[in-house]
Amino acid sequence: MRCLLIKVIQLILPALLLFGCASQPNKPEVPRLTYSESVLKKLFYEQFQEWASVRYRNGGLSKAGVDCSGFVYLTYQQKLGIRLPRSSGHQSQTGYPVRQNELKAGDLVFFKTEPTQNHVGIYLEQRRFMHVSSTKGVAISSLDDRYWASKYWKSIRVLG
Repeated sequence: MRCLLIKVIQLILPALLLFGCASQPNKPEVPRLTYSESVLKKLFYEQFQEWASVRYRNGGLSKAGVDCSGFVYLTYQQKLGIRLPRSSGHQSQTGYPVRQNELKAGDLVFFKTEPTQNHVGIYLEQRRFMHVSSTKGVAISSLDDRYWASKYWKSIRVLG
């Protein structure tokens, strides 16, 4: 009887551990891919050229209108084949933090534009990032711009 109990425990315990792990909420997994800086810049500038005339639309995911997190989501999916979370809040929890003075092309830059609202863009180079402005649509701005400098929150690297 004792041997049977031990065998049942040996069979059931691993399954319980598996189900226990599966029920825990996890951060979205993003592949740690390595791209050269020049390739990333080329891909991101291509995306900018394709989307430059697109206006801001809250919740938008098309060239009829797009919001900041939607543009980041689509850019990573279309240019790199990576599926990021859709919202800026979830995007800010993906990858790992990077200091502003260590930014590389493809890093995500986040801003606190209102107490409960975030804004996100994709770092390009030379302290410039592309994003969707509520007034200009898809645009390239500087981290040194007084507005963006005052709203800067954090940066995240999702590419290895």
